[in-house]
Amino acid sequence: MNDTQRIDTLIEALPYINVFQNNIIVLKYGGNAMVNARLKESVMQDVLLMKSVGIKPIIVHGGGPFINDMLASLGIESEFKKGLRVTDDAVMDVAEMVLSGQVNKDIVKHYNKIGGNAVGISGKDGNMIKVKKKFIEEENDKGEIELVDIGLVGEIETIDTALLTLLINNDFVPVISPVGVDMNGDTHNINADYVAGEIAGAIHADKFILLTDTKGVYEDKDDESTLLSELTLEQVEQHIESGVISDGMIPKVECCAHALKKGVKQAHIVDGRIKHSLLLELFFDAGIGTMIMPHEGGRVL
Repeated sequence: MNDTQRIDTLIEALPYINVFQNNIIVLKYGGNAMVNARLKESVMQDVLLMKSVGIKPIIVHGGGPFINDMLASLGIESEFKKGLRVTDDAVMDVAEMVLSGQVNKDIVKHYNKIGGNAVGISGKDGNMIKVKKKFIEEENDKGEIELVDIGLVGEIETIDTALLTLLINNDFVPVISPVGVDMNGDTHNINADYVAGEIAGAIHADKFILLTDTKGVYEDKDDESTLLSELTLEQVEQHIESGVISDGMIPKVECCAHALKKGVKQAHIVDGRIKHSLLLELFFDAGIGTMIMPHEGGRVL
């Protein structure tokens, strides 16, 4: 790339930088970008640049693979029902140690190392995330649907954004582990995608970004050339009903849809396997992922 091309790149990004100043962007950080050192550095650089141009980022992270590894090393078997980890007291202790300790502080370390100013917290801090016990539905031997207790897995009831507002207004980047408490003060594990979506809605974020291991939503799930760069909520519902959106993509787009219905202006599903994918999606005309808007004409720029 020559000097003129570099300048052209900056000029292309400039309108987006101007529009997004002071915007709150909630990022769900997960997938390969959390385990690959090169990609982890790229994400942290992207967040730092976003912060440097006036955006207010909030990071919510998962950590399932790290929990699996720790449980295996302790000889504790992992069990899942409908994609959710069955969580007894021992598993919860490990999950909290890994999520709020190892993973959370590693993200903070990498971000601060390159010149950022992050603070690692969990949903327990400031009573941010209050939950109730989540049950799943299963069919029994009689063909009846019954509720199954999967342990200390939380379903979000309320989000208190006071601590987050304090942090972002004082130039910090909050890094949040998906752990909350119930009315009795008992700790619960929560699906990180839903934590991120609920926080985005509660704090009235301008954008919600899901960093994943896929390029976005495809019209044909087996053909990456059919990437849908923009969708409305109505189209999302149509594509789920028709089967265009299926399997593991359903909870991701439903999470985005939920955030939009709570007032978030735009949601993005972005491929975290691509270096600097956040900047490419946010600051350039073409983008690289799928942007979901509340309705036609909902594009900010």
